[in-house]
Amino acid sequence: MSRILRTLAPWLEGLLLVLLAAAPLLTAWTSQPFWLDLATRLTILAIAAAALNLVLGIGGLVSFGHAAFLGIGAYAVGIPAWHALYGGAEWIASANGFFHFALAAGAGALFALFTGPLALRTRGVHFIMITMAFGQMVFYLLQSLETYGGDDGLTIDTRSEFPLANLDDPAQLHWLAFATLLAVLLLIWRMREAPFGLALAGARTGERRMRALGYDVTRIRLAAYVLSGALTAIAGAWLANHAAFVSPSMTDWTRSGELMFMVILGGAGRLLGPLTGAAAFVLLEEVLSSMTTYWHLPFGLLLILAALWQAGVFSKEGSST
Repeated sequence: MSRILRTLAPWLEGLLLVLLAAAPLLTAWTSQPFWLDLATRLTILAIAAAALNLVLGIGGLVSFGHAAFLGIGAYAVGIPAWHALYGGAEWIASANGFFHFALAAGAGALFALFTGPLALRTRGVHFIMITMAFGQMVFYLLQSLETYGGDDGLTIDTRSEFPLANLDDPAQLHWLAFATLLAVLLLIWRMREAPFGLALAGARTGERRMRALGYDVTRIRLAAYVLSGALTAIAGAWLANHAAFVSPSMTDWTRSGELMFMVILGGAGRLLGPLTGAAAFVLLEEVLSSMTTYWHLPFGLLLILAALWQAGVFSKEGSST
């Protein structure tokens, strides 16, 4: 069964990419704008999951605070947009999309650069807990920003502005987010085959051997962590533009768990695994929430079964070992 799934996976992933690329045309043809909204959300979450997959799937670093970067990227759009509308702090008051996304990537990378060295001094459960602690620090920091809505969040009245593009048009927003997803996947694919990616994967499977060969494993992991933080922050900037709203809940540890489950559902370490994981996550969430108010319980059980399947518990190979 698992061999059949591995054979069909590339075809299903290719079909999913085609459907996402054609989503605005298909929704216009069917007069169902809800599906375009769902496809755009799926695309943005896939960007964040692909960024997490860089450190989790390839590097073996189980980060449980990656939603912090998502929130940092979202507020990098929301705060300048607020100042552009209400005035004050002219140095940040801007609706320019290039400024928003550069600020998001820079802030995400900077936060990872400051927290990464401390987090990477730990391993296993300790790394999970310290990344979650850093994520919760961002959560409570954003809650304390009363000027920008505090716990209630902040409505974005003006989306990021790009030349020849209008993000108020759902189709254009989707296509630009989809182009970003393709760029991120291409970057990770090239990096995975490059010496840096091979060294990162080698550090996951044999850290002592890599150190004996002269590789600075900590520096390699920190570089991957910083890049992953910047890419996740870019996903957060797209999420802010899509929802036209930002709130501290974007950085909660439960959102980090959702991103982690997307990576696991699609297969950690696989290039297009985060895409299929995000698709499964979004569709299951929509189906189960329409069936019952307490959809989190069956959804959690399905996620546990998916994780066990990924670990090979139900396969003959897994049962024999």
